[in-house]
Amino acid sequence: MDNHDAIVIGTGQSGPALARRLVAAGQKVAVIERKLFGGTCVNTGCTPTKALVASAYTAYLARRASDYGVTIGGPIAVDMRAVKARKDAIVAPSRCGVERSLRNLEGCTVYAGHARFIADKKVAVNGSDLGADRIFINVGGRASIPPIPGLDQVAYLTNSSMMDVDFLPPHLIILGGSYIGLEFAQMYRRFGSEVTVIELAPRLIAREDEDVSHAVSGFLEEEGIDVRVDSKVVGVEKQGNSIAVRVESAGKLSQVVGTHLLVAIGRRPNTDDLGLEKAGIATDAHGYIQVDDRLCTNVRGIWAMGDCNGRGAFTHTSWNDFEIVAANLLDDGERRVSDRISAYALYTDPPLGRVGMTEAEVRKSGRPALIATIAMENVSRAFEKGETRGFMKILVDRDSKQILGAACLGLAGDEVVHCILDVMYAKAPYTVMRRAMHIHPTVSEFIPTMLGDLKPLQ
Repeated sequence: MDNHDAIVIGTGQSGPALARRLVAAGQKVAVIERKLFGGTCVNTGCTPTKALVASAYTAYLARRASDYGVTIGGPIAVDMRAVKARKDAIVAPSRCGVERSLRNLEGCTVYAGHARFIADKKVAVNGSDLGADRIFINVGGRASIPPIPGLDQVAYLTNSSMMDVDFLPPHLIILGGSYIGLEFAQMYRRFGSEVTVIELAPRLIAREDEDVSHAVSGFLEEEGIDVRVDSKVVGVEKQGNSIAVRVESAGKLSQVVGTHLLVAIGRRPNTDDLGLEKAGIATDAHGYIQVDDRLCTNVRGIWAMGDCNGRGAFTHTSWNDFEIVAANLLDDGERRVSDRISAYALYTDPPLGRVGMTEAEVRKSGRPALIATIAMENVSRAFEKGETRGFMKILVDRDSKQILGAACLGLAGDEVVHCILDVMYAKAPYTVMRRAMHIHPTVSEFIPTMLGDLKPLQ
Protein backbone atom coordinates (compact mmCIF):
# COMPACT_ATOMS: atom_id res chain seq x y z
CA MET A 1 0.00 0.00 0.00
CA ASP A 2 1.36 3.38 -1.09
CA ASN A 3 -0.10 5.89 1.37
CA HIS A 4 -0.70 9.57 0.65
CA ASP A 5 -2.39 12.41 2.44
CA ALA A 6 -4.72 12.94 -0.53
CA ILE A 7 -5.64 11.31 -3.82
CA VAL A 8 -7.06 13.32 -6.72
CA ILE A 9 -8.81 11.26 -9.41
CA GLY A 10 -9.05 13.16 -12.69
CA THR A 11 -7.38 16.30 -14.02
CA GLY A 12 -10.22 18.52 -15.18
CA GLN A 13 -10.56 22.07 -13.88
CA SER A 14 -10.87 21.19 -10.19
CA GLY A 15 -8.31 18.45 -9.69
CA PRO A 16 -4.96 20.00 -10.69
CA ALA A 17 -5.66 23.28 -8.91
CA LEU A 18 -6.62 21.47 -5.71
CA ALA A 19 -3.53 19.23 -5.95
CA ARG A 20 -1.31 22.33 -6.07
CA ARG A 21 -3.04 23.84 -3.02
CA LEU A 22 -2.72 20.61 -1.08
CA VAL A 23 0.98 20.26 -1.90
CA ALA A 24 1.55 23.89 -0.91
CA ALA A 25 -0.05 23.01 2.44
CA GLY A 26 2.61 20.32 2.93
CA GLN A 27 0.56 17.30 1.96
CA LYS A 28 1.71 14.28 -0.04
CA VAL A 29 -0.62 14.01 -3.04
CA ALA A 30 -1.30 11.36 -5.72
CA VAL A 31 -2.95 12.46 -8.97
CA ILE A 32 -4.48 9.84 -11.25
CA GLU A 33 -5.35 10.47 -14.91
CA ARG A 34 -6.41 7.73 -17.30
CA LYS A 35 -6.27 9.65 -20.57
CA LEU A 36 -5.93 13.35 -21.43
CA PHE A 37 -4.75 15.89 -18.88
CA GLY A 38 -6.94 18.96 -18.63
CA GLY A 39 -10.28 17.22 -18.93
CA THR A 40 -13.16 18.11 -21.23
CA CYS A 41 -12.59 21.86 -21.37
CA VAL A 42 -9.03 21.69 -22.61
CA ASN A 43 -9.38 18.70 -24.94
CA THR A 44 -12.91 18.40 -26.31
CA GLY A 45 -14.85 21.33 -24.86
CA CYS A 46 -14.24 25.03 -24.39
CA THR A 47 -10.74 25.47 -25.79
CA PRO A 48 -11.02 23.52 -29.06
CA THR A 49 -14.62 24.45 -29.83
CA LYS A 50 -14.03 28.16 -29.34
CA ALA A 51 -10.99 27.89 -31.59
CA LEU A 52 -13.23 26.32 -34.24
CA VAL A 53 -15.91 28.95 -33.66
CA ALA A 54 -13.29 31.63 -34.31
CA SER A 55 -12.34 30.06 -37.65
CA ALA A 56 -16.01 29.75 -38.63
CA TYR A 57 -16.66 33.38 -37.68
CA THR A 58 -13.73 34.49 -39.82
CA ALA A 59 -15.16 32.64 -42.84
CA TYR A 60 -18.59 34.17 -42.18
CA LEU A 61 -17.18 37.67 -41.85
CA ALA A 62 -15.08 37.26 -44.99
CA ARG A 63 -18.22 36.43 -46.96
CA ARG A 64 -19.78 39.62 -45.59
CA ALA A 65 -16.77 41.76 -46.45
CA SER A 66 -18.68 43.77 -49.04
CA ASP A 67 -21.12 44.88 -46.31
CA TYR A 68 -18.18 46.80 -44.82
CA GLY A 69 -16.91 48.19 -48.11
CA VAL A 70 -14.15 45.62 -48.38
CA THR A 71 -13.51 43.68 -51.59
CA ILE A 72 -11.98 40.22 -51.49
CA GLY A 73 -10.95 38.67 -54.78
CA GLY A 74 -12.34 35.23 -55.52
CA PRO A 75 -14.60 32.90 -53.53
CA ILE A 76 -13.97 32.30 -49.84
CA ALA A 77 -12.48 28.86 -49.22
CA VAL A 78 -12.12 27.00 -45.93
CA ASP A 79 -9.17 24.61 -45.51
CA MET A 80 -10.46 22.18 -42.89
CA ARG A 81 -7.05 20.61 -42.36
CA ALA A 82 -5.65 24.03 -41.55
CA VAL A 83 -8.62 24.77 -39.30
CA LYS A 84 -8.01 21.55 -37.36
CA ALA A 85 -4.26 22.19 -37.22
CA ARG A 86 -4.88 25.64 -35.72
CA LYS A 87 -7.23 24.12 -33.17
CA ASP A 88 -4.73 21.42 -32.26
CA ALA A 89 -1.95 23.97 -31.88
CA ILE A 90 -4.09 25.87 -29.36
CA VAL A 91 -5.09 22.76 -27.40
CA ALA A 92 -1.68 21.08 -27.13
CA PRO A 93 0.07 23.70 -24.96
CA SER A 94 -2.83 23.72 -22.49
CA ARG A 95 -2.97 19.95 -22.17
CA CYS A 96 0.81 19.56 -21.99
CA GLY A 97 1.06 22.44 -19.55
CA VAL A 98 -1.33 20.78 -17.09
CA GLU A 99 0.55 17.49 -17.26
CA ARG A 100 3.98 19.10 -17.02
CA SER A 101 3.03 21.23 -14.04
CA LEU A 102 1.76 18.20 -12.11
CA ARG A 103 4.69 15.95 -12.96
CA ASN A 104 7.13 18.69 -11.89
CA LEU A 105 5.23 19.43 -8.68
CA GLU A 106 7.33 18.34 -5.72
CA GLY A 107 5.21 16.35 -3.31
CA CYS A 108 2.87 15.16 -6.09
CA THR A 109 3.05 11.74 -7.75
CA VAL A 110 1.25 11.30 -11.07
CA TYR A 111 -0.23 7.93 -11.98
CA ALA A 112 -1.28 7.36 -15.61
CA GLY A 113 -4.08 4.81 -15.57
CA HIS A 114 -7.66 4.05 -14.64
CA ALA A 115 -8.54 4.41 -10.96
CA ARG A 116 -11.02 2.17 -9.18
CA PHE A 117 -12.06 2.15 -5.55
CA ILE A 118 -11.35 -1.04 -3.65
CA ALA A 119 -12.46 0.39 -0.29
CA ASP A 120 -13.60 3.74 1.07
CA LYS A 121 -10.06 5.07 1.45
CA LYS A 122 -8.27 2.84 -1.07
CA VAL A 123 -7.86 3.12 -4.83
CA ALA A 124 -6.23 0.69 -7.27
CA VAL A 125 -4.40 1.89 -10.41
CA ASN A 126 -2.15 -0.12 -12.72
CA GLY A 127 -1.84 -2.92 -10.20
CA SER A 128 -0.86 -0.61 -7.35
CA ASP A 129 -2.99 0.08 -4.28
CA LEU A 130 -3.06 3.68 -3.03
CA GLY A 131 -4.47 4.84 0.28
CA ALA A 132 -5.40 8.28 1.60
CA ASP A 133 -7.62 9.83 4.25
CA ARG A 134 -8.88 12.33 1.69
CA ILE A 135 -9.96 11.47 -1.85
CA PHE A 136 -11.23 13.94 -4.43
CA ILE A 137 -13.14 12.73 -7.51
CA ASN A 138 -12.92 14.94 -10.60
CA VAL A 139 -13.65 12.52 -13.45
CA GLY A 140 -15.92 14.66 -15.63
CA GLY A 141 -18.46 13.40 -18.15
CA ARG A 142 -18.97 12.29 -21.72
CA ALA A 143 -21.62 12.35 -24.43
CA SER A 144 -24.79 10.44 -23.63
CA ILE A 145 -25.80 8.01 -26.36
CA PRO A 146 -29.55 7.36 -26.65
CA PRO A 147 -31.04 3.91 -27.35
CA ILE A 148 -32.15 4.80 -30.87
CA PRO A 149 -32.79 1.76 -33.08
CA GLY A 150 -29.96 1.35 -35.59
CA LEU A 151 -27.67 3.95 -34.04
CA ASP A 152 -25.16 1.31 -33.06
CA GLN A 153 -24.97 0.22 -36.71
CA VAL A 154 -23.75 3.54 -38.12
CA ALA A 155 -20.62 5.60 -37.61
CA TYR A 156 -21.75 8.58 -35.56
CA LEU A 157 -19.81 11.48 -34.08
CA THR A 158 -19.81 13.02 -30.60
CA ASN A 159 -18.32 16.28 -29.35
CA SER A 160 -15.11 14.32 -28.65
CA SER A 161 -14.71 12.59 -32.02
CA MET A 162 -15.60 15.86 -33.80
CA MET A 163 -12.18 17.04 -32.68
CA ASP A 164 -10.59 14.60 -35.15
CA VAL A 165 -12.55 15.85 -38.16
CA ASP A 166 -10.24 17.49 -40.73
CA PHE A 167 -12.67 17.48 -43.66
CA LEU A 168 -15.95 19.19 -44.55
CA PRO A 169 -18.99 16.94 -44.03
CA PRO A 170 -21.27 17.54 -47.05
CA HIS A 171 -24.40 17.21 -44.90
CA LEU A 172 -24.13 17.07 -41.11
CA ILE A 173 -27.20 15.89 -39.22
CA ILE A 174 -27.19 16.87 -35.55
CA LEU A 175 -29.35 15.12 -32.97
CA GLY A 176 -29.99 17.68 -30.23
CA GLY A 177 -30.88 21.35 -30.38
CA SER A 178 -29.19 22.54 -27.23
CA TYR A 179 -25.89 24.26 -26.44
CA ILE A 180 -23.35 21.78 -27.87
CA GLY A 181 -25.43 20.90 -30.90
CA LEU A 182 -26.16 24.50 -31.87
CA GLU A 183 -22.53 25.62 -31.63
CA PHE A 184 -21.47 22.82 -33.98
CA ALA A 185 -24.46 23.51 -36.25
CA GLN A 186 -23.57 27.14 -36.89
CA MET A 187 -19.85 26.40 -37.01
CA TYR A 188 -20.12 23.75 -39.72
CA ARG A 189 -22.73 25.68 -41.69
CA ARG A 190 -20.24 28.54 -41.85
CA PHE A 191 -17.49 26.15 -42.90
CA GLY A 192 -19.75 25.17 -45.80
CA SER A 193 -21.68 22.05 -44.73
CA GLU A 194 -25.37 21.56 -45.20
CA VAL A 195 -26.71 21.20 -41.65
CA THR A 196 -29.91 19.77 -40.19
CA VAL A 197 -30.72 20.01 -36.47
CA ILE A 198 -33.31 17.61 -35.03
CA GLU A 199 -34.69 18.43 -31.58
CA LEU A 200 -37.27 16.44 -29.57
CA ALA A 201 -38.58 19.44 -27.59
CA PRO A 202 -41.03 21.95 -29.07
CA ARG A 203 -38.22 24.51 -29.39
CA LEU A 204 -34.46 24.85 -29.32
CA ILE A 205 -32.62 25.30 -26.00
CA ALA A 206 -35.84 24.57 -24.14
CA ARG A 207 -34.50 25.69 -20.74
CA GLU A 208 -34.36 29.27 -22.05
CA ASP A 209 -37.27 31.68 -22.38
CA GLU A 210 -39.35 31.34 -25.54
CA ASP A 211 -38.22 34.69 -26.94
CA VAL A 212 -34.59 33.61 -26.62
CA SER A 213 -35.25 30.22 -28.23
CA HIS A 214 -37.14 31.75 -31.12
CA ALA A 215 -34.48 34.40 -31.73
CA VAL A 216 -31.72 31.78 -31.81
CA SER A 217 -33.75 29.58 -34.12
CA GLY A 218 -34.39 32.59 -36.35
CA PHE A 219 -30.79 33.55 -36.97
CA LEU A 220 -29.70 29.94 -37.43
CA GLU A 221 -32.38 29.45 -40.06
CA GLU A 222 -31.33 32.72 -41.72
CA GLU A 223 -27.90 31.17 -42.19
CA GLY A 224 -29.44 28.19 -43.95
CA ILE A 225 -29.62 25.64 -41.12
CA ASP A 226 -32.59 23.28 -41.33
CA VAL A 227 -34.11 23.34 -37.83
CA ARG A 228 -36.63 20.64 -36.97
CA VAL A 229 -38.20 20.85 -33.52
CA ASP A 230 -40.87 18.70 -31.89
CA SER A 231 -39.26 15.82 -33.79
CA LYS A 232 -38.55 12.38 -32.38
CA VAL A 233 -35.83 10.24 -33.94
CA VAL A 234 -37.28 6.73 -34.24
CA GLY A 235 -34.50 5.05 -36.20
CA VAL A 236 -31.18 5.40 -37.95
CA GLU A 237 -29.79 3.34 -40.81
CA LYS A 238 -27.00 3.32 -43.33
CA GLN A 239 -27.98 3.97 -46.95
CA GLY A 240 -24.98 3.44 -49.18
CA ASN A 241 -22.44 6.06 -48.18
CA SER A 242 -25.12 8.10 -46.42
CA ILE A 243 -26.96 7.96 -43.09
CA ALA A 244 -30.74 8.09 -42.99
CA VAL A 245 -32.52 9.37 -39.89
CA ARG A 246 -36.20 8.54 -39.50
CA VAL A 247 -38.18 11.23 -37.70
CA GLU A 248 -41.69 11.34 -36.26
CA SER A 249 -43.31 14.74 -35.94
CA ALA A 250 -46.97 15.62 -35.45
CA GLY A 251 -47.86 11.98 -36.05
CA LYS A 252 -46.12 11.86 -39.41
CA LEU A 253 -42.96 10.01 -40.38
CA SER A 254 -40.24 11.55 -42.53
CA GLN A 255 -36.60 10.91 -43.34
CA VAL A 256 -33.48 13.05 -43.34
CA VAL A 257 -30.51 11.74 -45.29
CA GLY A 258 -27.04 13.11 -44.64
CA THR A 259 -23.42 12.10 -44.88
CA HIS A 260 -22.46 12.44 -41.20
CA LEU A 261 -24.28 12.26 -37.87
CA LEU A 262 -23.44 14.11 -34.65
CA VAL A 263 -25.10 12.95 -31.44
CA ALA A 264 -25.44 15.89 -29.03
CA ILE A 265 -28.42 15.13 -26.82
CA GLY A 266 -26.78 15.45 -23.42
CA ARG A 267 -24.00 14.33 -21.10
CA ARG A 268 -23.46 11.56 -18.59
CA PRO A 269 -20.93 11.33 -15.74
CA ASN A 270 -17.84 9.13 -15.95
CA THR A 271 -18.77 7.27 -12.79
CA ASP A 272 -19.95 3.86 -13.99
CA ASP A 273 -16.53 2.18 -13.86
CA LEU A 274 -14.94 3.71 -10.74
CA GLY A 275 -15.99 1.02 -8.30
CA LEU A 276 -17.95 3.55 -6.27
CA GLU A 277 -19.98 0.76 -4.71
CA LYS A 278 -16.79 -0.62 -3.12
CA ALA A 279 -16.47 2.64 -1.19
CA GLY A 280 -20.18 3.01 -0.51
CA ILE A 281 -20.38 6.28 -2.45
CA ALA A 282 -23.97 7.20 -3.31
CA THR A 283 -25.06 8.24 -6.80
CA ASP A 284 -28.41 9.34 -8.19
CA ALA A 285 -30.43 7.59 -10.89
CA HIS A 286 -28.31 9.20 -13.61
CA GLY A 287 -24.98 8.20 -12.10
CA TYR A 288 -24.07 11.60 -10.66
CA ILE A 289 -22.24 11.44 -7.34
CA GLN A 290 -24.44 12.90 -4.63
CA VAL A 291 -22.81 15.72 -2.68
CA ASP A 292 -23.85 18.23 -0.03
CA ASP A 293 -23.47 22.00 -0.10
CA ARG A 294 -19.74 21.66 0.60
CA LEU A 295 -19.28 19.00 -2.12
CA CYS A 296 -18.79 16.18 0.40
CA THR A 297 -20.12 12.76 -0.58
CA ASN A 298 -21.96 10.54 1.86
CA VAL A 299 -18.60 8.94 2.76
CA ARG A 300 -16.52 10.98 5.15
CA GLY A 301 -13.24 12.12 3.59
CA ILE A 302 -14.41 11.84 -0.04
CA TRP A 303 -15.44 14.78 -2.21
CA ALA A 304 -16.75 15.00 -5.79
CA MET A 305 -16.04 18.02 -7.98
CA GLY A 306 -16.87 19.09 -11.51
CA ASP A 307 -19.30 17.54 -13.97
CA CYS A 308 -19.52 14.19 -12.16
CA ASN A 309 -21.42 15.67 -9.20
CA GLY A 310 -24.38 17.04 -11.15
CA ARG A 311 -24.10 20.46 -9.51
CA GLY A 312 -22.97 22.23 -12.67
CA ALA A 313 -21.87 21.28 -16.15
CA PHE A 314 -19.42 24.05 -16.90
CA THR A 315 -15.73 24.77 -16.58
CA HIS A 316 -16.47 27.72 -14.32
CA THR A 317 -18.64 25.65 -11.96
CA SER A 318 -15.89 23.04 -11.76
CA TRP A 319 -13.34 25.74 -10.94
CA ASN A 320 -15.71 27.12 -8.33
CA ASP A 321 -16.00 23.62 -6.88
CA PHE A 322 -12.22 23.68 -6.36
CA GLU A 323 -12.45 27.08 -4.69
CA ILE A 324 -15.21 25.86 -2.35
CA VAL A 325 -13.33 22.72 -1.30
CA ALA A 326 -9.99 24.52 -0.92
CA ALA A 327 -11.50 27.34 1.13
CA ASN A 328 -13.30 24.98 3.48
CA LEU A 329 -10.35 22.62 3.94
CA LEU A 330 -7.34 24.93 3.86
CA ASP A 331 -8.49 28.49 4.52
CA ASP A 332 -10.89 28.02 7.42
CA GLY A 333 -13.54 29.38 5.09
CA GLU A 334 -17.22 28.67 4.82
CA ARG A 335 -18.14 28.45 1.16
CA ARG A 336 -21.14 26.62 -0.26
CA VAL A 337 -22.45 25.61 -3.67
CA SER A 338 -25.72 27.36 -2.86
CA ASP A 339 -23.88 30.69 -2.67
CA ARG A 340 -23.24 30.79 -6.41
CA ILE A 341 -25.55 32.34 -8.96
CA SER A 342 -26.36 30.45 -12.14
CA ALA A 343 -24.37 31.86 -15.06
CA TYR A 344 -23.43 30.43 -18.45
CA ALA A 345 -23.22 31.21 -22.15
CA LEU A 346 -24.20 29.76 -25.50
CA TYR A 347 -21.36 30.46 -27.95
CA THR A 348 -23.30 30.87 -31.13
CA ASP A 349 -22.89 34.12 -33.06
CA PRO A 350 -24.30 36.22 -31.57
CA PRO A 351 -23.65 34.63 -28.17
CA LEU A 352 -26.14 34.29 -25.35
CA GLY A 353 -25.04 35.30 -21.88
CA ARG A 354 -27.35 34.17 -19.07
CA VAL A 355 -27.34 34.93 -15.36
CA GLY A 356 -29.81 34.21 -12.58
CA MET A 357 -33.46 33.44 -13.19
CA THR A 358 -35.22 33.29 -16.54
CA GLU A 359 -38.38 35.29 -17.13
CA ALA A 360 -40.37 32.04 -16.97
CA GLU A 361 -38.84 31.21 -13.58
CA VAL A 362 -39.64 34.68 -12.24
CA ARG A 363 -43.24 34.36 -13.40
CA LYS A 364 -43.53 30.92 -11.82
CA SER A 365 -42.21 32.27 -8.51
CA GLY A 366 -45.14 34.68 -8.33
CA ARG A 367 -42.98 37.49 -6.96
CA PRO A 368 -43.69 41.06 -8.13
CA ALA A 369 -41.07 41.97 -10.68
CA LEU A 370 -39.97 44.58 -13.18
CA ILE A 371 -38.57 43.96 -16.66
CA ALA A 372 -36.76 45.88 -19.36
CA THR A 373 -35.69 44.83 -22.86
CA ILE A 374 -33.82 46.38 -25.75
CA ALA A 375 -33.26 45.13 -29.28
CA MET A 376 -29.62 44.95 -30.34
CA GLU A 377 -30.46 46.95 -33.45
CA ASN A 378 -31.00 49.88 -31.06
CA VAL A 379 -27.57 49.45 -29.45
CA SER A 380 -25.19 51.83 -31.18
CA ARG A 381 -22.09 49.63 -30.87
CA ALA A 382 -23.93 46.71 -32.45
CA PHE A 383 -25.29 48.93 -35.21
CA GLU A 384 -21.84 50.32 -35.96
CA LYS A 385 -20.36 46.83 -36.20
CA GLY A 386 -23.17 45.56 -38.38
CA GLU A 387 -24.07 42.85 -35.86
CA THR A 388 -27.59 43.72 -34.74
CA ARG A 389 -29.18 40.33 -34.18
CA GLY A 390 -30.65 39.58 -30.76
CA PHE A 391 -31.79 41.52 -27.71
CA MET A 392 -31.09 42.07 -24.01
CA LYS A 393 -33.49 41.51 -21.15
CA ILE A 394 -33.16 42.15 -17.41
CA LEU A 395 -35.51 41.34 -14.51
CA VAL A 396 -35.64 43.02 -11.10
CA ASP A 397 -37.49 42.31 -7.86
CA ARG A 398 -39.94 45.18 -7.44
CA ASP A 399 -39.70 45.31 -3.66
CA SER A 400 -36.08 44.52 -2.83
CA LYS A 401 -34.78 46.20 -6.01
CA GLN A 402 -32.30 43.38 -6.46
CA ILE A 403 -31.60 41.98 -9.92
CA LEU A 404 -33.16 38.56 -10.45
CA GLY A 405 -31.70 37.60 -13.80
CA ALA A 406 -30.78 38.64 -17.30
CA ALA A 407 -30.38 37.34 -20.83
CA CYS A 408 -28.01 39.07 -23.24
CA LEU A 409 -28.37 37.59 -26.71
CA GLY A 410 -26.24 39.72 -28.95
CA LEU A 411 -22.85 41.21 -29.63
CA ALA A 412 -20.58 40.56 -26.61
CA GLY A 413 -23.53 39.19 -24.65
CA ASP A 414 -21.26 36.64 -22.96
CA GLU A 415 -19.15 39.50 -21.56
CA VAL A 416 -21.88 42.04 -20.87
CA VAL A 417 -23.68 39.81 -18.36
CA HIS A 418 -20.73 39.94 -15.96
CA CYS A 419 -21.42 43.53 -14.91
CA ILE A 420 -24.92 42.38 -14.00
CA LEU A 421 -23.61 39.26 -12.26
CA ASP A 422 -21.23 41.24 -10.07
CA VAL A 423 -24.02 43.51 -8.84
CA MET A 424 -26.08 40.40 -8.04
CA TYR A 425 -23.24 38.90 -6.00
CA ALA A 426 -22.85 42.19 -4.16
CA LYS A 427 -26.56 42.01 -3.32
CA ALA A 428 -26.76 45.65 -4.29
CA PRO A 429 -29.98 47.22 -5.57
CA TYR A 430 -30.25 47.74 -9.30
CA THR A 431 -30.13 51.49 -8.70
CA VAL A 432 -26.36 51.22 -8.14
CA MET A 433 -25.90 50.18 -11.75
CA ARG A 434 -28.66 52.50 -12.91
CA ARG A 435 -26.55 55.45 -11.72
CA ALA A 436 -23.24 54.10 -13.04
CA MET A 437 -21.51 55.86 -15.91
CA HIS A 438 -20.46 53.30 -18.52
CA ILE A 439 -18.13 53.87 -21.45
CA HIS A 440 -19.48 54.86 -24.87
CA PRO A 441 -19.71 53.25 -27.35
CA THR A 442 -20.14 49.83 -25.74
CA VAL A 443 -22.91 47.30 -25.38
CA SER A 444 -22.67 47.47 -21.59
CA GLU A 445 -23.58 51.15 -21.52
CA PHE A 446 -27.17 50.23 -22.33
CA ILE A 447 -27.64 48.25 -19.11
CA PRO A 448 -28.07 51.44 -17.00
CA THR A 449 -30.38 52.77 -19.73
CA MET A 450 -32.50 49.63 -19.54
CA LEU A 451 -32.66 49.85 -15.75
CA GLY A 452 -34.07 53.35 -16.14
CA ASP A 453 -36.90 51.97 -18.25
CA LEU A 454 -38.20 49.11 -16.13
CA LYS A 455 -41.84 48.18 -16.47
CA PRO A 456 -44.04 45.85 -14.37
CA LEU A 457 -43.86 42.23 -15.48
CA GLN A 458 -47.40 41.53 -16.65
